[in-house]
Amino acid sequence: MSNPDRKPIVAISVGDFNGIGYEIIVKTLADKDILDFFTPVIFGSTKHLNYYKNLIYDNSIQFFGINEASAAVEKKINVINLWKEPAQMEFGVSSEIAGTYAYESLKAAADAVKNGDCDVLVTAPINKQNIQSDKFHFPGHTEFLGEAWGGDPLMFLVSEKLKVSLVTQHIPLKDVAAAIHKKNIVQKINQIHDSLVQDYRISKPKIAVLGLNPHSGDNGLLGKEEQEIIIPAIQSLYEKGMLVYGPYAADSFFSPENIEVFDAVLGMYHDQVLIPFKTLCFDEGVNYTASLPFVRTSPDHGVAYDIAGKGIADPTSFREAIYTAIDIFKTREEYKELTSNVLKTHKLSADRDE
Repeated sequence: MSNPDRKPIVAISVGDFNGIGYEIIVKTLADKDILDFFTPVIFGSTKHLNYYKNLIYDNSIQFFGINEASAAVEKKINVINLWKEPAQMEFGVSSEIAGTYAYESLKAAADAVKNGDCDVLVTAPINKQNIQSDKFHFPGHTEFLGEAWGGDPLMFLVSEKLKVSLVTQHIPLKDVAAAIHKKNIVQKINQIHDSLVQDYRISKPKIAVLGLNPHSGDNGLLGKEEQEIIIPAIQSLYEKGMLVYGPYAADSFFSPENIEVFDAVLGMYHDQVLIPFKTLCFDEGVNYTASLPFVRTSPDHGVAYDIAGKGIADPTSFREAIYTAIDIFKTREEYKELTSNVLKTHKLSADRDE
């Protein structure tokens, strides 16, 4: 996979077939020019894909069936049919069979990346409830991939203008304060820093950290987590030369001026950073699972049962997820090349000035 001229191979899992996953996949790949940039491999059902091809009235879309990802063909929409007789779609309905198929698609796509048959993984939305089983017992994609690929995944919501992550992920709000420690704040900041360096070519990232309590605790009046946990964590990294600042009050942080100054923002819990991110960057926002050996992205929205099957789903975030995955994959490859054998001497070309 070292050939720089080869198009990246993108594994695509289809998510919950009763949601908008298939629709945003088909709409994205309906743009023929997009295949100039990568080779898709969809892990799902040609029959389900054909339904959406007919729904958007585009008979020019052709799906190319293959038996394994290693047989993917450039300029084709490759499909691995995981089910001979796919279940009937019930749009907007959470069903056990939809969850089972979503897991099988995700597992096959993740394995294809791990085995080297595909380069990156882009996932359509799942229903976190109906996918639960003896085989899938995780809060979401992020935690599943941490086990499947090995590593400590970082949930990183990214766009051109704003990148955010969080210390605690999918836990009840009442448990957030007890789950925040200096150790995990330091770990998350280090992960954000490393991702910005190797995935985004930012040599000295500037990272903002939000407080937990209103007004960052008001010097202990509204809570002591800032003074006892968050500030010591920030200080320990700042003393090591990292450009980490805060804690900032979350209610006033997300101004254009602050967003422009910082390369990324670390929040303490889910809604603290995802509400402003999705408000400001919903169409182009991407959920990137950083700090893993392979690249995975997804749109920053869910299954959208309320509009499933109506042909009105917007594929913009899914398209951005594909482009983001490709960009990060290429940047990582360049970073590996630049940082390996750094002491190795290179022969100068004959026409280079001495």
